[in-house]
Amino acid sequence: MTCWYEGPLAAFDTETTGVDVESDRIVSAAIVVQDAPGTRPRVTRWLVNPGVPVPPGATDVHGLTDEHLQRNGRWPAPVMEEIGRELADQVASGRPLVIMNAPFDLTMLDRELKRHRASSLTRYLDSAPLCVLDPRVLDKHLDRYRKGRRTLTDLCAHYEVELAEAHDAAADALAALDVVRAVGRRFATRLERLSAAELHSLQAVWHAGQARGLQAWFARSGTPEAVDPAWPLRPELPAAA
Repeated sequence: MTCWYEGPLAAFDTETTGVDVESDRIVSAAIVVQDAPGTRPRVTRWLVNPGVPVPPGATDVHGLTDEHLQRNGRWPAPVMEEIGRELADQVASGRPLVIMNAPFDLTMLDRELKRHRASSLTRYLDSAPLCVLDPRVLDKHLDRYRKGRRTLTDLCAHYEVELAEAHDAAADALAALDVVRAVGRRFATRLERLSAAELHSLQAVWHAGQARGLQAWFARSGTPEAVDPAWPLRPELPAAA
């Protein structure tokens, strides 16, 4: 029987106007599908005119300017519909979704669907159980005592995965997919008996523990930032009174 890390996978990534999932917007996205290691991936890309200014700091990260997005990007409503349907198709087909730092990208998409489609990501993904593989959560649990940062760039360097164009949605999605396969192979003795669905459930527990540890570290260092333990999708904030 083929292990999940040697079988079909899909990966999803976004580039955005910032890091606040409640107020920032998606400017580009990609879904990469690969049937087996070494096979040619199928890539679907979206470029979005978010309808709001793109801060210079965000442009410095992904290179997408207001002018370029206004000229070449599509309006958000149909794009979010297409992304939601494409993710739903991948879930229905049984392919695990590889998403680096899943709570960010999935929550960002959920809020965009609420904003532009009066819907939610959960409504699009109700045909089959969601199964996410998050290389950040997996690596942090399986190699928890390794020092250093665990950004996608760091994980690619550690697992010897090529990342040709960091902060391009398609390149990042493919790199995350390759990292997950590499994690699976490196920790095969601990992972090969687990299905992707079982790992999905375990990652929710692992991420919550990792969030509690990070929150405790912030508290000791006097940092007021809150760490959300929810994974792979953050709950919507309650409406202001």
